[in-house]
Amino acid sequence: MRILSAILLSLALVACGQEAPPPAQPAAEAQTIVERIEAAEAAGAPFEFASELDQIAAEYVRLALLFGTIDANYVDAYHGPASWRQAAAATSHELEDAPQERLFVIAAEIDRLIQAIDDLEFADDGEAFRAVQLLKTVRALAVRFNVVAGKPVSFDEEVAGIYDVAPPSYDLSQYDAVLAEIDALLPGEGSTAERVDAFRNSLAIPQDKLQAVFDRAIAECRTRTAAHFDLPDGEHFRMEFVNDKPWSGYNYYQGGFESLIQINTDFPIIIDRAVDLGCHEGYPGHHVWNLFIEEELVNGRGWIEYTVNPLFGPFGPMAEGSGNYGIELAFPGDEKINFEREVLFPMAGLDPALADKLDALNALTGKLSHATNEVSRRYLDGVLDRAEAAAMMQKYYLASAEKSAQRLRFVDTYRAYVINYNIGQDIVRSYVEAGDDPWGRFRRILTAPLTASDIQEDMAAR
Repeated sequence: MRILSAILLSLALVACGQEAPPPAQPAAEAQTIVERIEAAEAAGAPFEFASELDQIAAEYVRLALLFGTIDANYVDAYHGPASWRQAAAATSHELEDAPQERLFVIAAEIDRLIQAIDDLEFADDGEAFRAVQLLKTVRALAVRFNVVAGKPVSFDEEVAGIYDVAPPSYDLSQYDAVLAEIDALLPGEGSTAERVDAFRNSLAIPQDKLQAVFDRAIAECRTRTAAHFDLPDGEHFRMEFVNDKPWSGYNYYQGGFESLIQINTDFPIIIDRAVDLGCHEGYPGHHVWNLFIEEELVNGRGWIEYTVNPLFGPFGPMAEGSGNYGIELAFPGDEKINFEREVLFPMAGLDPALADKLDALNALTGKLSHATNEVSRRYLDGVLDRAEAAAMMQKYYLASAEKSAQRLRFVDTYRAYVINYNIGQDIVRSYVEAGDDPWGRFRRILTAPLTASDIQEDMAAR
């Protein structure tokens, strides 16, 4: 079966609400795929993969690690054989004095893997589904390679090629009515952005209370998630407060069911961000997603390609979309603002009477989230220069000039990745809320695994 037929089969599986069936792991097989590879290497014997698809998947992991030596942001997480990372670093070092040859080696390997997947014949539906997702990932790597190599790649080409979704265009004037509502909510002197920034900063968590507030918020996020998901034994995270980053929070998955969650303190952290970041980076967001990937896709199914998580890949909308939607899932309706008013505001020494105004402001600013996609598109495509983009970002991001500049720095660093937070959230919400079991459907997004086009095909078939 060639890859076109596999793609059609994949879409059919999703439309029917099915997922690729995990191959049964023999009861006597106590070791994970990573442990078996490392044991074979320790014994000095080559590891024999069970199928050609397994072999290609392993070759992709090695390629991703090699590419990660020239694109420091590409590998978001890796929990595969340690020797493979070391080998990638050694190969990169050997070619350090020949950067063009290194790029040629990577480009040739990308093309070879795409052809190898296209030539595959599949033993069953599960292999076909798996191959389709791997092909999307390798093709996404090809687009990211072009970006890193300095080839012209438009914003729309980048979004479609890497994130498996067609980005809509936005008429920024449609957001003027929302800006007017925000202006009326927070009357006074100065621009709307300045007044929003001043109000939000009045609700900043004092530095000496950050740890306690975040600990309590994340504990609540975990409790609500654990009520619906069986989390792996021993899962845990470490949290650090850091500075000088282009983002507000980041989850660095370490493998072995452990995450390092970093919170950026370059700017005051507003009280509502404790739950937002606790859910998005932790429960049921990135930490849980990575737990399930390691537990089910790698350890359970033996899919070695999921030992590496490419930041720039087709699962980006699901990763960030599930992180954002996970806040709504864990705290439906008024539960988030009620928890903040009753628990977090007093802990931080803030006036709970301001909670409702903050909630109303967040509801309005949420309607502006897609505007930053359009600003980013125009900036990356060269329609706006940096000064114009910074001014427009401040208008729609509604933050200080300094914080808006940080947002533009994020676009400089991660480019079209910005669409994953809002378009991804839209896609996840549409899928989860289309059924009667929201937590079950949310879990399926994390473990099937599905991309944006899979879900869009599923929704279109309803």
